[in-house]
Amino acid sequence: MTFDDVMQSLFPSGHDVLEKDHLVFGSGTLPQAGRVAVIGVTAKAAVGVDEALVLSRHILDVVRGAAGVPCPILVLIDSDSQRMSKRDELMGLSQFLSHLALCLRVADARGHHTFGLLYGHTAAGAFIATALATRTLVAVPGAHPSVMDLPSMAKVTKLPLAVLEEKARSSPVFAPGLDNLAQTGAIAAVLDPATSLATQIDAMLLAAATESTTEGATESATASATVGASGATGDCAGGAQSANPAHTADTRDRLGLARGGRPKAAEIARRVYDAALAHA
Repeated sequence: MTFDDVMQSLFPSGHDVLEKDHLVFGSGTLPQAGRVAVIGVTAKAAVGVDEALVLSRHILDVVRGAAGVPCPILVLIDSDSQRMSKRDELMGLSQFLSHLALCLRVADARGHHTFGLLYGHTAAGAFIATALATRTLVAVPGAHPSVMDLPSMAKVTKLPLAVLEEKARSSPVFAPGLDNLAQTGAIAAVLDPATSLATQIDAMLLAAATESTTEGATESATASATVGASGATGDCAGGAQSANPAHTADTRDRLGLARGGRPKAAEIARRVYDAALAHA
């Protein structure tokens, strides 16, 4: 799907999302979830220092402008990897990407359900700091994500490429691509492009909101100290999402276990959690 296809399927009644220098930001309205903020990367653009700062600023503007009524933040991704330039590396690109990921994490803990939609390519640091930093990540068929391709993995691990190719055939952890990442639990669902994206995402947001009402928030106290209170109004004011911070438990390890892609992660996470509680 192209960016225009995605926007038409998401917001058939219109939106105020703008595209500038291959970055997108604005808002639109879903039938039941109401107003959603939109940020993202398009046209397979690389994410460098400048792009990370712009996206981070828009995320924090949404949080500060929520006026006590947080709305979902939809992150649309069709990117290259991180920008591999000397300038960006000398400026400390990894720290800027970390800041971007943390902004999404803080927004989610403050009640803005961060929801990634992968509709094209993405890789490496750009993938980790955007789509993988959202609470819920979905994709459309034809999307091609990879944390690291096998030739790059061979250089880092010093393992022969043939060995990694053999491992990738039996373990999705080693293999790039949409199906493999879905099997590990990183991608919650692959959407049907023949059905309205608005309808599908609306249903997932409402289901998550119902779950958060039942289970409550577990991390809101920590996040409250991260972003200062603001009386400003913004695009999210009047949205349908609950003012209570959403439940932010990471379920990707459990999805990976259920799908057979990560058989150990959920149990290890549970043991660490139980040990932490025992020593609290």
